[in-house]
Amino acid sequence: MEVRGEGRVAFAAVLLLIAGALNVIYGIAAISEAHFFTDADTHFVLSGLNTWGWITVLLGLIEVTGGFSLLSGNAYGRVIGITAASLGAIGALLAVAGAYRFWSLGVFALCVIVLHGLIVYGDPVERS
Repeated sequence: MEVRGEGRVAFAAVLLLIAGALNVIYGIAAISEAHFFTDADTHFVLSGLNTWGWITVLLGLIEVTGGFSLLSGNAYGRVIGITAASLGAIGALLAVAGAYRFWSLGVFALCVIVLHGLIVYGDPVERS
């Protein structure tokens, strides 16, 4: 039986891999106290830039494992993909007040596209 949305799931897997790799890189930059995020070191959602960096690295690793699992066709990838995309969307909305507002909104939009692709996957294709 053919299933609708296989292309969208592959697209979502690639987006999860890209977003995960970027989150790992951004998290490492935050852990190393780089001035990439803010110059004043006063605008933090959580306790500090180091904490935000570790959260971003963990989110990135979850997204990368979910993306690889989606590409292999496992159900783990779909569940982890939905969870990671939801957390990524929330993280992007929390970062809207930062220095890169439009970049955060773009990441939020990509997370919503990934969520849509993973949630609608599985309906059988109806042929007339």
